[in-house]
Amino acid sequence: MNRSPILFCCTTLLLMIVGQSNLIAIQASQKRPNIVFILTDNHGAWTLGCYGNKDIRTPHIDQLAKQGMLFKRSMSNNPVCSPTRATYLTGLIPSQHGLHSFFDQKYMVGPEAYYALEEFETLPEILHSEGYVCGLSGKWHLGENMTPQPEYSDWTTMVRGSTSNFYEDPIIENGEVKKTPKYMTDFWTDHAVSFIEKNKEGEKPFFLFLSYNGPYCLSTLLLREAQNRHAEYYSDKFLPSFPRDNIHPWQYNNKDFHNNIVSIRRVAAEVSGIDDGVGTVMETLKKHGLDENTIVIFTGDQGWMGGQNGFFGMGDHTRPYAAHDMMMHVPLIFRHPAGIQPGQSNHMVTNYDFMPSLLDYLGLKHRMPKKPVSPGRSYAPILRGEQIDWETAMYYEMEGCRSARIENWKYVERRDPPGPSEFYDMKNDPFERVNLYGQAEYAQVQKELQGKMYQFFNKYADPEYDIWKGGRSKARRLYTSPNHPDYRPLRK
Repeated sequence: MNRSPILFCCTTLLLMIVGQSNLIAIQASQKRPNIVFILTDNHGAWTLGCYGNKDIRTPHIDQLAKQGMLFKRSMSNNPVCSPTRATYLTGLIPSQHGLHSFFDQKYMVGPEAYYALEEFETLPEILHSEGYVCGLSGKWHLGENMTPQPEYSDWTTMVRGSTSNFYEDPIIENGEVKKTPKYMTDFWTDHAVSFIEKNKEGEKPFFLFLSYNGPYCLSTLLLREAQNRHAEYYSDKFLPSFPRDNIHPWQYNNKDFHNNIVSIRRVAAEVSGIDDGVGTVMETLKKHGLDENTIVIFTGDQGWMGGQNGFFGMGDHTRPYAAHDMMMHVPLIFRHPAGIQPGQSNHMVTNYDFMPSLLDYLGLKHRMPKKPVSPGRSYAPILRGEQIDWETAMYYEMEGCRSARIENWKYVERRDPPGPSEFYDMKNDPFERVNLYGQAEYAQVQKELQGKMYQFFNKYADPEYDIWKGGRSKARRLYTSPNHPDYRPLRK
């Protein structure tokens, strides 16, 4: 049968176009960088050398900062593990994703276990759909820990969300609960190395979520001396970067750790243990020729105070809940030699900016979910070395406590239970020592900032999870009014 010359030409042209499109898609896939996302637990930026600490040894993280972009003012919009991790992976705030506090143990393993972010499209899901191989090594704390989420081909995690002992707490490996075989920080690092080596020559890029449960500057482990390889070095150090101060009247938990040299040295040793892991991961990437085109991100889930202003811990360890900058300030470093010029940024960014920024940097801006709308902004231009018009504005919430922070001012308000409001001149009082709330000369700017905060939450909060308007939390409330259904009497 004779073929029409026109049909033949059209068919040939179509095949060429399809073939060229496939080639472009393959080339794009090959050029897409690997991603190593390192997230630490309860970790204030001030504990690192690259953020000015002269006491704690962190040479590998400091080197990462020298080779990448260090954000000097990176903030977390909640002081607790589960909500902040949910925010990193969704770009949503607690009043959107519904986790206002840490997830209870019963929701992580057992008959009541469920995945807290099931209804959302997360960062790993998006990356997996774009051809990434995904692996988790470390803390999860978002529910259903025994069951790997479908986008993950490797899944090694913890049974609990909290840490009581870095040498004995149970882990989940290959679907089985086991006693951790070694120092947990090293255990997560070993699995990270294994994942990298397994995927080093794969056709697909990889996304490694290396989620350390250290330094975990909490729990009674801080009353026990460190056991890791740094314990001896810190055993006689005074560590003056930890202020010795009177306990703040609002401090509720953690009073035994204040001015306690055992606790202080333990924190330093655990931070240095994390640094070892970062060094090992970077060495592995370099060994296999992956370090130039791998995006390495180092950050913390929430900030932490170690004596500053008389506080030890985070915003959930005080009554009323506290909203100090140092409880929000987390490290944030992006390293990608193929695309990021080393430097430092003084722009104030938040954990709800993280997902839109990373997707934008990867050329996947269009994949940012449209519903719910993230309040996050993309700071990808900063990573590319471009100038950016960036307003200083970040919003924080911990159950009934909310705050708004702009360049020179901070406003804090509390509901259910009600509590004192606060207003600070952050330019002249950066450590929030003098509460100006209610003073006539600041009334106008206080009112304007309060209005900005109301406008923000009115715009983004889901009514189901808007605590100020009677909404609920997926995690049980820690601190409420006596008439609230979740009320539990406070126990120290």
